[in-house]
Amino acid sequence: MRIVIAEDHPLFRSGVRNLLRTTDDLEVVGEAASGEEALELVKQLQPDLVLMDIRMPGINGIEATRLIKEKHPAIEVLILTMFRDDQSVFTAMRVGAKGYVLKDSDEDELLQSIRVVGSGGAVFSSDIAGRMMHYFSQGPTVPAEDPAFAELTKRELEILERIAEGDSNAQIAAHLHISNKTVANYVSNILNKLQVTDRNAAKRLVQKSRED
Repeated sequence: MRIVIAEDHPLFRSGVRNLLRTTDDLEVVGEAASGEEALELVKQLQPDLVLMDIRMPGINGIEATRLIKEKHPAIEVLILTMFRDDQSVFTAMRVGAKGYVLKDSDEDELLQSIRVVGSGGAVFSSDIAGRMMHYFSQGPTVPAEDPAFAELTKRELEILERIAEGDSNAQIAAHLHISNKTVANYVSNILNKLQVTDRNAAKRLVQKSRED
């Protein structure tokens, strides 16, 4: 299995690389210290799996995962991070990651997780799996089939959901692990496509669609 490691801490990245070198079935073909580097390596090398940290300079691991899955859907992504919070877990899964492993996991657990995700499976701890089932069973809050929202992209619908829930740009940025400026750009595009002047009007459109 050909693997790209995306991790901005050289010491930790080196440790993972050395661990994988002890196996016969896992090969590190590239290493990235930022989301941009990870995207470029994925494009060039076409690995089987990307081992992805969340917090990196530039494009973070969540956004990099989303872009990888959009452009290279056959490449699997396994998140390796210190973040245990629900928002990080759920957002990573929503953008296409197939597993979520904490950096304090033992070596055997990490190797097993890589093999499972690389083979098309999914890996979560039992508590994370339970929270995910509850979260995703609630479904989207924006009726995506409504013609009023037909021009919105998947990401724009996701942000519109957060607007409908009353979240500020800063809260949306934190939830989706993107910058405030990126959120502002998305909000501007959403308002233009919906032909409304402000986020309150966009919220009212969502509420009306739900009632209908």
